[in-house]
Amino acid sequence: MHIHILGICGTFMGGVAALAREAGHRVTGCDAGVYPPMSDQLRALGIELIEGYTPDQLDLKPDLFVVGNVVSRGNPLMEAILNAGLPYTSGPQWLSENVLHGRHVLAVAGTHGKTTTTSMLTWILERAGLQPGFLVGGVPQNFGVSARLGELDEAKRPASGHPFVIEADEYDTAFFDKRSKFVHYQARTAVLNNLEFDHADIFADLAAIETQFHHLVRTVPGQGRLVVNAREESLQRVLDRGCWSDVVRFGVRGDVPGFRARGEPHAFDVLKAAVLVGRVEWPLMGEHNQMNALAAIAAAEHVGVSPQVACEALAQFANVKRRLELRGEVKGITVYDDFAHHPTAIRTTVDGLRRRIAPDQRILAVFEPRSNTMKLGTMKALLPWSLEEADLSFCHSGGLGWDAAEALAPMGDHAVVIDNIDTLVAKVVKAAKPGDQILCMSNGGFGGIHDKLLKALAAT
Repeated sequence: MHIHILGICGTFMGGVAALAREAGHRVTGCDAGVYPPMSDQLRALGIELIEGYTPDQLDLKPDLFVVGNVVSRGNPLMEAILNAGLPYTSGPQWLSENVLHGRHVLAVAGTHGKTTTTSMLTWILERAGLQPGFLVGGVPQNFGVSARLGELDEAKRPASGHPFVIEADEYDTAFFDKRSKFVHYQARTAVLNNLEFDHADIFADLAAIETQFHHLVRTVPGQGRLVVNAREESLQRVLDRGCWSDVVRFGVRGDVPGFRARGEPHAFDVLKAAVLVGRVEWPLMGEHNQMNALAAIAAAEHVGVSPQVACEALAQFANVKRRLELRGEVKGITVYDDFAHHPTAIRTTVDGLRRRIAPDQRILAVFEPRSNTMKLGTMKALLPWSLEEADLSFCHSGGLGWDAAEALAPMGDHAVVIDNIDTLVAKVVKAAKPGDQILCMSNGGFGGIHDKLLKALAAT
């Protein structure tokens, strides 16, 4: 079959493309910005990419158009598809019907930590010999790719009952299907990692997102498992609306049934109720990663992997690209890259780095409020709180519809707001001194700021 993917360079749709190609389909695709690293990965798989959404792409005559949620009415190619009455579907629907059907799907949902927890869980299953399929919204460094089919049967189809781990996003499916992506996945094991307000462009409030999580819970079978963060009141409200599956909680305190950690985030015992079941020692920092680990251990147990084996696997977990990823060091100044963009994620990331470095070392937080939610200014009042542990903060305000300087005013001279990347780089370089940790945070490419910083620091 020949499928043509609209919005192919997004992380999720790029993963769908890779899975379709691995399954033997001819795959082509288009996007408004055909950009690396996804474009390079896709071309390496033999996938033809087209810049833009021109109607003449109908001349490719694919058997099916797969439409990403970046596409809306008025898109010239989509309008041509509709006018011609040609077959189309969404990425999640195609994935459900062609890859996930009949598999044991382990879906990881939550406002934060989805990519990391999905990667942890996939690595645990891999080390346990299960050869899982997976689709992750990033690149797990243990695998080097963001998606694969996993074990296949004799007909080269995904093996029935075999595990497939997927990052389960609550964002909407497509312009013609406003359900959250994760309701398509038919999860047998669902991780509910946490739940805060996000995606202000499509959700009115937290209650609206809780409703979508309730819909996910409704799709998990009675013999399935819900792995739930015990510390989140929002998730308890979701369960209170109805629950038909086994529930295993993590992050519990005391002897309450469930999984908990005892010790520091980089070296901790794992207990199930009061019983020691394993120990994790690894280079990752931060309580959020400790919680992610507990979620992955509890989910892996549902497909027969013991907590002890899971803990041993996590000791060899190499994390995901763009999660406190070291980009380089120049003249004693270190530059990191991180995907954090939600205020809670920014605070957690800065705190994780603070715990890693010496007391006399400074953190220079360089960030851009780039997500749809942050561009709307919905959470701008939380930014000073999210940056408390940073010594200096530099905000790129280009493209914002609100006053970042006003939002960061409570931080006084500890915050600098600049609307130009090159000027921002110059300000950071001027402020930096040996021993400083420069932490760049964005859910986009941030104008190549990491390499610009390293080059400018080397030239000083």
